[in-house]
Amino acid sequence: MARHIQKTPLAELELLPHVVIVGGGFGGLATARGLAGQKVRVTLVDKNNFHSFLPLLYQVATAGLEPADVAYPIRTIFGNVANVDFRHGSVREVRHAQNQVVLEDGGVLNYDHLVVATGATASYFGIPGASQYAMPLYTLVDARHLRNRLLTSLEEAEVRSASKPTTLNYVVVGGGPTGVETAGALSELMRLVVKRDGLRLDPENIHVILVDRVERVLLPFPVSASAYAEKHLKSIGVELQFGRVVVEVTDHSIRFEDGDEIETAAVVWCAGVTAAGTLATAVAEEHGPGGRVLVEPDLRLVGSTNVWAIGDSAAIREGEGFLPQLAPVAIQSGRQCAANILAVESGQPTTPMKYRNKGIMATIGRRAAVAKVPGFGVIRGTAGWLAWLGLHLWYLVGSRNKIRVIINWTWRYFDWPSGPRVIVADTEAKA
Repeated sequence: MARHIQKTPLAELELLPHVVIVGGGFGGLATARGLAGQKVRVTLVDKNNFHSFLPLLYQVATAGLEPADVAYPIRTIFGNVANVDFRHGSVREVRHAQNQVVLEDGGVLNYDHLVVATGATASYFGIPGASQYAMPLYTLVDARHLRNRLLTSLEEAEVRSASKPTTLNYVVVGGGPTGVETAGALSELMRLVVKRDGLRLDPENIHVILVDRVERVLLPFPVSASAYAEKHLKSIGVELQFGRVVVEVTDHSIRFEDGDEIETAAVVWCAGVTAAGTLATAVAEEHGPGGRVLVEPDLRLVGSTNVWAIGDSAAIREGEGFLPQLAPVAIQSGRQCAANILAVESGQPTTPMKYRNKGIMATIGRRAAVAKVPGFGVIRGTAGWLAWLGLHLWYLVGSRNKIRVIINWTWRYFDWPSGPRVIVADTEAKA
């Protein structure tokens, strides 16, 4: 029987400094955890009632995992923490002069400290049609929509193939870790579906094409890691096209700067992210790269004493540049933000954010990955894949999710399971 947890009455917490955290991603959770059990009152606000494990969204999109495997209710995470509460909603505006956050439902939250942890969204660089027709992969909704699109395109092609040969082109834009992981998983999905689901489609007519304007994949990695990734992608059927500048996306095609146009079944957008259009845009007038809000070394907004920004929302300086928009940066900045808020409340000096680089990784289909780990150099192949698995399981929230994912991955290592290849639409289809 589950033990009943009773929250401390709000009246007993009202005299404590109130910290409002907007965003339940890696950074927001890390901040809330750092403040849990401390002499502050915390309200975590998010438009979703769950935390999404973004690095595995591509596996949901390619029918490798179920949506519930990478999501976990925020209330469950902090259900037994007396000083942390959750508010389901979206922020309409921030009133700095009054220290207030106004929600879309009209609710008002007074704060002593505000933490902006709203992450980022897909960046389309002003390319005509990209935001309308290309499919991003940054939320759980994105992943479900992409999975529906992929599976539906196969069903439609099955019908057309009865009268004439059908060619399907799936174009992945962006050769970073997300693009490489998505392209590899997508290519394997196509081979699996044709083999096991009885589709009367010629595998030779199904193409997964990874395009990028640069000359190699995985630019943050050493050249040797990029070469290994490219070789493995080609071995599982991914076509690589470099030096390709996208100028337009339509419902069923993508056009490049050289005038070439490819007819497409889907365009998957993995070309970059931006904080523009998120709360980071509204809380400050000046912004850094990618729409991120500029912060002091201790993560407070420039010119502010009680508004903080972390993770993908924040332009955190490191040397002459800024820290990348990665999950480890979000987690570490969230922890540092929590420590600095407690320092301010106790009258102690704050501490500058110092990022500890733990490396970067990218998986390339099953059984293969590349990892750049400080002190170990480049790890690739099965060893890299196992390192990738271990790291992602470590950060995945929820014991149930960890168990389900490790069982799924173990099964997939030896053989392809049936997988959640189901089309779940937002509305019921007519019979």
